[in-house]
Amino acid sequence: MLMFILPAILVAAIIFPLFAIYKGTADRKSAKRRILFHLCSFAAVCCVVLMLPTIAAAAPNEAAASAAGNAQGLGFIAAALATGFSALGAGIAVAAAAPAAIGAFSEDPKAFGKSLIFVALGEGVAIYGLLISILILNKI
Repeated sequence: MLMFILPAILVAAIIFPLFAIYKGTADRKSAKRRILFHLCSFAAVCCVVLMLPTIAAAAPNEAAASAAGNAQGLGFIAAALATGFSALGAGIAVAAAAPAAIGAFSEDPKAFGKSLIFVALGEGVAIYGLLISILILNKI
């Protein structure tokens, strides 16, 4: 029960102050400080969540099972990060390439094929990240 409640409380404590930024009531300097604080506290929460199974393990048999659980959990985190960051990178690439492709197509209809290739290359980054995460999940 502690393994669920403590991380849930920490995540709620991290998310709650961000509502002022989303509402627009926080000024720019305050928003930067809040975001930096929340990034640091997110890293701290990740460390606490990763350390909970090793702290809770009392017997040597439980410690070995806990180490295997940590390895599996880190594998899931790696798969999630591979997918998430590749999708983020693909979104940035498509956000830059698609408007330029539309502009080039509106000026010269023959440029459609060339511009479509650049947009598709940006989407390929997300597919590569998904492939890597599938390979990670197969190893777990």
